[in-house]
Amino acid sequence: MTKTNKMKKILMIVGVLLIVVLVAVLLFLFRPVVTKPVKLAGDEPVVDMVLVGGGIMSATLGTYLSELEPTWKIQMYERLDKVAQESSNGFHNAGTGHSGFMEMNYTAEAEDGSISIERAEKTAVQFEISKQFWTHQVKNGALGDPKTFINPVPHIAFVWGDNVDFLKRRHEAMIKSPLFSDMIYSEDKAEIGQWAPLVTKGRDDSQPIAATRMDIGTDVNYGAITTQLINHLGKNSNFNLKVSTEVTGISRNDDGTWTVSVKNLADNSVSHTKTCRVFIGAGGAAIKMLQMTGLPESKYYVGFPVGGLFLMTDNPDVVNAHTAKVYGRACRTWSTAHERATHRYLLY
Repeated sequence: MTKTNKMKKILMIVGVLLIVVLVAVLLFLFRPVVTKPVKLAGDEPVVDMVLVGGGIMSATLGTYLSELEPTWKIQMYERLDKVAQESSNGFHNAGTGHSGFMEMNYTAEAEDGSISIERAEKTAVQFEISKQFWTHQVKNGALGDPKTFINPVPHIAFVWGDNVDFLKRRHEAMIKSPLFSDMIYSEDKAEIGQWAPLVTKGRDDSQPIAATRMDIGTDVNYGAITTQLINHLGKNSNFNLKVSTEVTGISRNDDGTWTVSVKNLADNSVSHTKTCRVFIGAGGAAIKMLQMTGLPESKYYVGFPVGGLFLMTDNPDVVNAHTAKVYGRACRTWSTAHERATHRYLLY
């Protein structure tokens, strides 16, 4: 067999394999995910709400409902053996009380160079409402000492190079709003070094830097909030939590109720719960579960995978030198104005 024929054979095999893989991918992407209706006996008890997932979302909604509708029967399912172990866990998120103070992606830059602060204002207002809710729950006894879940920490936005101009214009736009009127701006390395020593240590003195600071920023332990709220919910006889239980199906019944199918991960037994309402607070599995329902709206949602890495240190020299949350701008620093203009439409 000549080399040419061998190459043709190899290319043919590779081509067939690619086609097989492509077909497999298409079959996977377009596989039926809607849960088939489950026929129940008809005399099953009906709960008022099923909460899927034992995270901050389900804990918050459950707390609202328990207070506003105390007679409602609420069932919560969590796949792991404890609540608040995934996205709500303190090591799985930044623990930031998002208020738009330092999150520069909340303040979009328009083509003409103007800065829109609408999203930052909306976020700040929403977080103020969250703090009011938590304050109410402290008074109610659902949450303990506020220091166990929320603490003040300055929020600092830090940039260098060409982004200094952006941060200055951002600051000028934001201080016009009462929500951000106390924001401080500085380009002084010594002052910024006092705010956050680790971001200036060892930095080239010739490099332009800038930062804004808001002293009313917060650090939030969402896992602690989740655990405390769910523990308080457990005191209500109408609330029931099942851990190590995975939701495997959600189907609509003819009478408008829902049947939630679950699997006990300890013994692999399967059971079904009939409910008037379902809330899906299942983190990364939420879209998949939404598709199980067969609702038309579920077809228009997709998930975009985002990765992150959170590092911890108990080195006192590092910890004591850095008592602030510092966010940078999520884009590269363009070396020329032309380069920046060319890449204007990149996501920040």
